[in-house]
Amino acid sequence: MSESDQPWPEVDHGDLAPTIGYVNRIVQVAGKYTLDAPFEVAWGNIVLDVTPRGLRTPTLRKPGVTFTVHYRLLDGDVVIEADTGCRTLPLGKGSVASFYAAFCEAVAELGVHPPRSETICEIPGSAPTFPDDRAEHTWNPHAARRMWEAWNLAARGLEAWQAPFLGNHPRVGLMWGGFDLSATRHRAQPTEPPAGRPPFQQNAQLDSYVAVGFAFGDGKAQPPGMYAYIWPPPDGLGTRSWGVDGAAWHPDAGLVLLPWDRLGATPDPHESIVAFGDAVYEAAVELAGWPDTLGPRVDGWYMSRTPPELVRSRHS
Repeated sequence: MSESDQPWPEVDHGDLAPTIGYVNRIVQVAGKYTLDAPFEVAWGNIVLDVTPRGLRTPTLRKPGVTFTVHYRLLDGDVVIEADTGCRTLPLGKGSVASFYAAFCEAVAELGVHPPRSETICEIPGSAPTFPDDRAEHTWNPHAARRMWEAWNLAARGLEAWQAPFLGNHPRVGLMWGGFDLSATRHRAQPTEPPAGRPPFQQNAQLDSYVAVGFAFGDGKAQPPGMYAYIWPPPDGLGTRSWGVDGAAWHPDAGLVLLPWDRLGATPDPHESIVAFGDAVYEAAVELAGWPDTLGPRVDGWYMSRTPPELVRSRHS
């Protein structure tokens, strides 16, 4: 059965909201370590990889210890893997505070210091820090799998969209603060960040970029699905076509949105994500003067069947 024939997973924000809120908080615990890594444009160094089992930090290298943290959502646990050993924490009933205490105890046994920051960020109405968040959560494996399925499907399309771009682009991954799966393309053109925004947003907006991604939405104005925007936003976005039926510009949000159910109704959602991203980048080229810096889009690199002259012809 082909991917296009498989049932498209339903993503209902209301059903998933408790698990979304819990996972968003606990992935910030290990995510804080990425803030100690050398800064990449628009926070490209902090993203979590979508793995076959969940979400994982990059390899984190500290004096005396190298480690990674894998949130295995399909297994209901968190694995901390270091050159000094491994520890596993279950994701059962408990609070963010209890998880954080257990996490700090586990990493200490491996020679890893606790995260420098305990602040819970970018979650409206949240407790201010991990130790303050004592609300009880019960692990929902069904919701965790639905979340992973959505990330996995979106990541495949975003990686295919990103592949031919010849400019700077961080790997596709989850921004653990805003909790969106992000693919960005950058342009070395300084811009002026809006005043009054948090420092992390101002740092992200020091240069021009195009962002395409997936988010679970807010249960209100923004539904689960794909989003995109161009920074700085050019004039003329309201009259554009966005490559896929159902995709539309929402000026109040400053986003182009493609709802998850509309994406799933297309003949090939994977190709629709690519078409959506291509339409957004085309708008950046035509309205904001971005260079058309795209290489050939080749489905894999098979030396036995992809002659160099074919690749050159696609690039010309």
